[in-house]
Amino acid sequence: MSIPHSTVKGLPEGTYQSDKMNSGNPIGLNNNLKNVFSVIEQDGEPVLKITGEIFGGLTTKKEYANYHLSAMFKWGDKKWEPRLDQKRDSGILYHCYGPHGRFWNTWKTSLEYQVQETDFGDFIPLGGNTAKPKIGAPIVEIRGDFSKEKKYNPESDVYSIGKGYIHAASEHDAPHGEWNHLEIYVVGNDAVHLINGHIVMVVENAKKHDGSILDKGQIQIQSEAAECYYKQINLTPIKKFPKAIKKQVRFKK
Repeated sequence: MSIPHSTVKGLPEGTYQSDKMNSGNPIGLNNNLKNVFSVIEQDGEPVLKITGEIFGGLTTKKEYANYHLSAMFKWGDKKWEPRLDQKRDSGILYHCYGPHGRFWNTWKTSLEYQVQETDFGDFIPLGGNTAKPKIGAPIVEIRGDFSKEKKYNPESDVYSIGKGYIHAASEHDAPHGEWNHLEIYVVGNDAVHLINGHIVMVVENAKKHDGSILDKGQIQIQSEAAECYYKQINLTPIKKFPKAIKKQVRFKK
């Protein structure tokens, strides 16, 4: 658990709070204040409820490599500071490694499958990691960044420079409050993001901040100022990408 925003009420006396989420003393591990993460029952099945009131991450104890991660996801209605006037946000972090809270005093160094309103499946390397999704050809490059939005383009032969936010190729969100099917296929240091059956991002050649290969790690599910729900979370070992994906994806190597 991270640093509670200064607007959070009902915390134990002496709990550090701030308007700045990335500096100060986080709550830390195994201290689920205000029951931010809980398991409830809906329609006869267990559902992970995340209130979003405090930034945090629910983390696997083990590291994983070469798998298919599948989950159902939907938004709740509540939003919290510091994102009251912004899109609802969550995310699945994979290939997590290093100390807890290295990124923003909250999450581990990792790769992110973005879960955000109108931005499902976007890719963000956190904490200095790099990867090279294909993007549309840049018009101008200034100080190592492109002047236009970087967006995954499966038909392009231009690869990202390795860092920064990469938008998904297309949007396939279900209406607010309805369930979405989130999927990540990981083989080695490549990954494929799907939303509701559509391939929207291909991550290639992932590397750690020190330049070494990034092909395994823990998995984190984010709490990030929006109420949301996950269910039917399944992790299945695989040795290679399914034929259906190989037919649609051209890997560089």
